[in-house]
Order: sequence, then structure tokens, then C-alpha cells
Amino acid sequence: MAKTNAGRFFEDYAIGDVIHHAVPRTVSGGERALYHALYPARHALCSSDEFARGCGLPAAPVDDMAAFHVVFGKTVPDISLNAVANLGYAEGRWLQPVWPGDTLCATSEVIGLKQNSNGKTGVVWVRSRGHNQRGEVVLDYVRWVMVRKRDPEAPAPETVIPDLAPALEPSDLTVPPRLDFRDYDFTLAGEPHRWGDYTVGEVIDHVDGVTVEEAEHMMATRLWQNTAKVHFDATLREDGRRLIYGGHVISMARALSFNGLANAQMIVGLNGGAHANPCVAGDTIRAWSEVLDKAETPAPGVGALRLRLVATKGGTPGTLKDEGGKYLPEILLDLDYWALLPM
Repeated sequence: MAKTNAGRFFEDYAIGDVIHHAVPRTVSGGERALYHALYPARHALCSSDEFARGCGLPAAPVDDMAAFHVVFGKTVPDISLNAVANLGYAEGRWLQPVWPGDTLCATSEVIGLKQNSNGKTGVVWVRSRGHNQRGEVVLDYVRWVMVRKRDPEAPAPETVIPDLAPALEPSDLTVPPRLDFRDYDFTLAGEPHRWGDYTVGEVIDHVDGVTVEEAEHMMATRLWQNTAKVHFDATLREDGRRLIYGGHVISMARALSFNGLANAQMIVGLNGGAHANPCVAGDTIRAWSEVLDKAETPAPGVGALRLRLVATKGGTPGTLKDEGGKYLPEILLDLDYWALLPM
């Protein structure tokens, strides 16, 4: 009897399957330190317990994207071990802060299937949830991924494409209990810009760039226990190069956005996202953001911005697609999210 697991292939999924992912992860301050070492992350709320207490929280939570990576990594062995590419995200909500000492586990439900015309791959949609040790859902999101078939001759399943919301409504967002930005310290946060200083349609060039190295990408992928083969085994890609984990690009762009969005302290919603083109070691990631919408929240002094975060290898900030509506070749990431900042 075989003891090893080659992972699931496209024909192994069925609509309604609920997958309980293995290996719970207890999060510590080590994850925060490594996250801040891998990315130029310096948003004050997740960097300082004292700053967080000044905003009504008991301590600094783990960075929102670090929590996302932990939950995402749990799902990889069952969802995307044999992936060709992770394609997109929708309906993501951060429902509870993650604190050092919390233990996270994850489940996923298959909600969509579509075989590709080549007969060799198919797209799988799943809704994944991260739970803490009290059974509370801390994160809930949909993603879809292109997965290889084990047998190209296997019959195609019935096509089911889930109906996903194009964006979360402000009323869908969960603001952490007791969050209060009325006494927010703009000097310690690093920038003076409030919610009211941003206008819909504004494009912000985050100026800085970081060249991605193989070593840091491999460390990040191992840190989040992401076992997808394309991130490790260069022989699985025609160009002979490892594919940089899309979450690495997300976190790099989020960290770069500090320059211009230092007060966008918490991510609470993920409206959509696409990894538009592959990223490999040696690429230099730059970022720009566009303000898509604004909303007030019930929390004292707290507003929400809907932002488009774009990671690029070059090009002009604000330019995303060609005349035919196709992403330009230099675009790596197009991410649509809601963030909380002081009013």
C-alpha cells in the first residue's frame, strides 16, 4: 500500500466536497518577525502593542496578510498541490483578528468546476475558511485555481461556475471590536493622511521597488507551509524557473503601499484579485494603488477605503490593460480590497 500522496488532480473534486485540511498552526511572534523581515512591512498597528492599545485593541494583531498566508498554506496540499496557476480571489472577509498564541486550521468546500478546452487541466473554485482554537472563523474567502488532470481522457464533470459578488458592500465588513481611531497618533504611524484626504479615482504611485530573490521566496513559501510543486520544482515549468508564490507578490505590494497608504492599517475585505502574469526571481516589483470607493463605519473615527493594489514590473502607474482588455505583460497582480484607516 502506497504511503505517499501525489495530491488531488482535477477529476478528484466534486461539487459540495468539504475538505478538512491537515496540520493546525499555532501562530507566534516569530511569524510576525519573519513576515517583517521578508517584506518591508511597517504598518504601526501590527508592529507595536502600544500603538495598538492606543487604538483600542489589547495588543498588536498578526498582519492580516500573514494570517491569510497561514490559512492559505493549510489548503495547498489538498487544493493546489498540482496547480498550474492560482487564478483569483473573491468574497474575502477578515472576521476576527489573529493574535500570537492562536492556533489556526482550515476547511474548504468545492463550489465550482470547469474543465478547460485542452482537456488537460480544469478550474476548481473553493470557499476556504480559517478557524481559531475556539472554532471562530477568522477568515473566509473564495479562490479558483487551474489544476492538472491525472488522466486527460477522464470525462469532464458538469460545469458549475459559482455566482460571486463583484465586491463586498461596506455593510459586509467586520470591524474588530473596540477599534477606535479617535486618538490616533499620526506621527508614530508615519504619515498625516486621513480618510478624508483620499478621493475616488486617485492613483498613488508607491515609488519604491524590491527585486525578488530566489532565497527569500523559498523561505516565505516554506514559512507558510505552501507545498505547491511549481514553487519548488523548476522542472515542472517549461521555462525551467520556479514560479514565485502569488501571496509573496501580494505581501510585497502591500508592504510597498506603506509609502502613501501608511494609515491603511487593517485589511478587512478582499473583493477580487488576479495574478495577471507570472513572477520569477530577478523581477523587480513596484506598486501603485487606485482609490475605488469610500465608506464610513460604525466604529469611532474609523473609515474604510476600497483600494485597487497593482504590482508591476514596470510601466506607468494607472495603466493596467491594453485596448483589448487584456492585462499588460508587466502587470503581476491586480488586487481589490477594503482597508480601515482613521477619519
